[in-house]
Amino acid sequence: MRVRFAALILMAGLAVCASGQGGASRGTATTTIGGKKVTVDYGQPALKGRNFGDLMKQLPQDRMWRAGSGAVTTFSTEADLLIGGKRVPAGKYSLYIHCPETGSYSLVINSDLGQPLSKIWSGAPPSQANEPYPYFEYTKEIGSKEVVRAALAKTAVPETDLLTYAFKPSGSGAVLTIAWGIQAWSLETQPAK
Repeated sequence: MRVRFAALILMAGLAVCASGQGGASRGTATTTIGGKKVTVDYGQPALKGRNFGDLMKQLPQDRMWRAGSGAVTTFSTEADLLIGGKRVPAGKYSLYIHCPETGSYSLVINSDLGQPLSKIWSGAPPSQANEPYPYFEYTKEIGSKEVVRAALAKTAVPETDLLTYAFKPSGSGAVLTIAWGIQAWSLETQPAK
């Protein structure tokens, strides 16, 4: 019960930040695959001297990272794609990253777009009340709506304070890279045939 209460307090604090009171800005990464637009929209938190590894130790037991801050991180595609060898139909999805204590991180694309902020915080400002926010607990029910879970390749990069998503064209597709701190994770996205 204390863990859930602490989680609700944390979510409320994040919501206040997201409502424009000193919070993270939104970032967007966009590419074209097969002539169609693909976009990631995310809250862009800053490390501000914190250690990425210490932040990952604060993840809930399911080890799911919301992959941004504020409102849910979304992955939108106008084209059917292949990600991790699995088909992702055109549409809009929520995006998480599974961060096990050992082993590779995985990109998780889910058809559940999250929950309204008002459902987790009764003090949500009216302008933010219906904004979709990620789930604190990634339950079995939410997990059943996963479209794809694909391993990410990890590399070391020059330090970046802001969480950053970027696409780089690669053949007929693009490589999606997520960078924060001195680490980056990437995977190929290809048009579905």
